Amino acid sequence: MEHIIANLLQNFERGKMNRRQLIQSLALAASAASAVKAAPAGDPGETIVKATYLNHVSHPVPDYAKTRDWYKSLFGMPVDLDDGSKANLRVGESLVIIKKKVSEELAGIDHICFTIANWDEDPTVREKVSAELKRRNVQIKRESKMSIYLLDPDGLIIQIGGKDQ
Repeated sequence: MEHIIANLLQNFERGKMNRRQLIQSLALAASAASAVKAAPAGDPGETIVKATYLNHVSHPVPDYAKTRDWYKSLFGMPVDLDDGSKANLRVGESLVIIKKKVSEELAGIDHICFTIANWDEDPTVREKVSAELKRRNVQIKRESKMSIYLLDPDGLIIQIGGKDQ
């Protein structure tokens, strides 16, 4: 935890994040730390803090409308909100928030993973998805038996596949 706080403060001091971003990041880190401490201990092989779904991912981009339309078109994500600088796209009970990038704002996202309907149940889904990505000239970074990794319009890695990646 100390390492995380030190990195956040360093980014703030170097101007890589503003005061609001620092406070939000510190609050998130504190919440995560308290959730881990509050979780009951399980068997050694069990996950102590188990996520049940993806709540949201915030993704700052240079052209939010272009990225919003890409996600909406490719994945069929309905737009819950669009205020002209930010769009909330619904994925089941989760959100992907596409927002205009503030100068020098860092995305801070390694990748986003989406579970694709029927991927695990129907062996033809993976082939159909791969064919559709190629038809749309989506840049595929790599493919494995369990997942396909592709790039969104801003170079963010998107992993798609079944429930258990």
